[in-house]
Formats: sequence, structure tokens, C-alpha cells
Amino acid sequence: MNDPRVIAREDCFVSINATTEVDLVGQCASETVAGRYWSSSGGQADFARGAMYSPHGMAFVVLPTTAAGGSLSRIRATLTPGSMVTTLKNTVDHVVTEFGVAEMRGRSISRRAAALIAIAHPAFRDDLTREATTLGYL
Repeated sequence: MNDPRVIAREDCFVSINATTEVDLVGQCASETVAGRYWSSSGGQADFARGAMYSPHGMAFVVLPTTAAGGSLSRIRATLTPGSMVTTLKNTVDHVVTEFGVAEMRGRSISRRAAALIAIAHPAFRDDLTREATTLGYL
């Protein structure tokens, strides 16, 4: 069931997975919360990969933009120390928040970072832009 090769045989396959945080290159940490192990990966990477190879397929990773009552951004310049990457940046297709959709597939690091900043909570966009500039992403 979780074999990406089997999933990829389905035309127009769509995968929708949740994550706890995403960094500005598109790596998703879905197994950890605040850098601590919380849950298994399930089939997230398998379904995202299967959708990527499905004819006309698409994969979506969804998350709210903030945590801790709005005091923390879930879109981060880099993942929280101790977090584990569940879905690799090269597998992430679309990231969805309440502020929109960032298309990731085939984009450069600078375009990925800009797209993710655009769908981050507005209270964190300036800080993310500064951090992305410092990291050389923008």
C-alpha cells in the first residue's frame, strides 16, 4: 500500500499530508514537535513520492502558520534543532497554509524561500526574509 511505485501507477494521484514545521528550502519535519520525537512518519514520504511520479499527480503538505498561541512560526529559516526531516525538499511539491499555497517542485532555493515566506504568518515574514538573506537564500 505504501509503495511509491504502486502509488505512481494511479493517474492524477493526490497526496495530502500534515507537518509540524517546514524550513525555507522545503524540508518537512513531521515526526517531531519542538525538536522532540512525537510520532512516526507513517506513509508521508511514500505518498508524496508516489504522487510526484503519478501522471498529473500532485502532493500537498499542510500546516497552520503558527504554534504556541501564535508566538512561534511553523515556517522557519531552519528546522528546530533536534527535528527530523520526514519529507525531503526535493519531494515536497506544494506547501499549504491559511495564507496560500507555495509551489515548490522545480524551483530554485531562492524561489522556494520567497514562496514560503509569502504564505507564512504576516507577523513573521520580515524576520524570515532577514534570516533567508543571512543564509544566502535570497
